[in-house]
Amino acid sequence: MTAHNCIETGQRPEDLASDRFRAIFRRHPAGVAVVTFADGERPIGFTATSVISVSAEPPLLAFSVAGTSSSWRTLAVVPSVVVNFLAAGQVDISARFATSGIDRFAGVDWRRLQTGEPVLEGTLSWVRGEVVNRTSVGASHLVIVRVVESHHGPDAAPLIYYDRAYHQVDGSSAL
Repeated sequence: MTAHNCIETGQRPEDLASDRFRAIFRRHPAGVAVVTFADGERPIGFTATSVISVSAEPPLLAFSVAGTSSSWRTLAVVPSVVVNFLAAGQVDISARFATSGIDRFAGVDWRRLQTGEPVLEGTLSWVRGEVVNRTSVGASHLVIVRVVESHHGPDAAPLIYYDRAYHQVDGSSAL
């Protein structure tokens, strides 16, 4: 349906069915990250494909999380998070942190930063940042983070999520 057809039928853009909206974003490739933080001594994390760069000066990023996420209750109050950008070989980590009802850190190599946040080992890179804003948007929450620390890991292909499957980008994929 084109925008022109929406106008002719009287359908408003906000009336787009959620399954059609999801289908659009299934065809939009996204890098895969795991957002981690701590609730006291308990490490918490979840898989996110919604991480975006917001600003280089100051360095800001954003991600969204469903309001129904088991992580949201703690994320709503923590002062800082780590965003771990996954390498193509870390599909198992992405799947683990996307699974509810398990200890997501069990069997995963990770360490705690001096500031208390958990960071995953072997990722492409990670950034630690201070949460500067949380905004409720629809059934989700948009979290804005000011990056204060970063680390670049090994030179490897990134993990990409596209059309409900994992993919990787390598040097031969450039056009």
